Amino acid sequence: MIDKQQAKEIIDKIVEQVFGVDNPLSLKEFVDKFAFDVKLPQQVKDSTDGSIAWAQSTNPTKFLKQENARTAEHGLEGVGLYATEPIKDLEELLSKWESINYTTTDFMIDSLNVAESDMILESENVFHSLFIDRSKNVVYSEAISDSEYIAASQRSAYSTHGIRVDDSIKCGNCFGVSRSANLTNCIMMHDCGNMQDSMFCSNMNGRQYCIANMQFDKEEYERLRKEVVEWILTPA
Repeated sequence: MIDKQQAKEIIDKIVEQVFGVDNPLSLKEFVDKFAFDVKLPQQVKDSTDGSIAWAQSTNPTKFLKQENARTAEHGLEGVGLYATEPIKDLEELLSKWESINYTTTDFMIDSLNVAESDMILESENVFHSLFIDRSKNVVYSEAISDSEYIAASQRSAYSTHGIRVDDSIKCGNCFGVSRSANLTNCIMMHDCGNMQDSMFCSNMNGRQYCIANMQFDKEEYERLRKEVVEWILTPA
């Protein structure tokens, strides 16, 4: 099962790929700085054995780990079916419903190496995340599909090596991009498409070496990018 050390190793690889430098941040510093607004799993207790579980919401009052829901103690042969008993009235019906009404936590299907997560489907190496589908090496993220090496991101798909990639698709080696598509090596971009090697742009398409919607040459862009990367990775 993936742990915090492995999550840190994934983050280190993402930072190196996106920024071209070693990650100077501890795991806590990274999460506090970049995942502060991401909807993440919340810790609860399994109502049957008191063990720690992870759920998408704490609103339900009774929780049951997926692994515990599949044991023989919860229904005949662990399939959730109980022996039939007569129900004389609505009060007794509601009582029986209350006795088996648990919200399943730590839910995953066809996934490997998952921890502190909920609603994980066909994914691998996922840590402290929600709603991850057909993805690998995802940490501290929510609603990610068909992606790999993603951290502190939300509602995005078909992307690789990204930090704070939100509401975007087909982005690679990016940081802080939102509502965008087909971005490569970009930093702090909003509503952009088919851009590469650009920073701090919005509502642009099909350009390279742009900063704040202005065109620069490669040398000047790379000079300013180094300063931006240092600023981004400075601990708060």
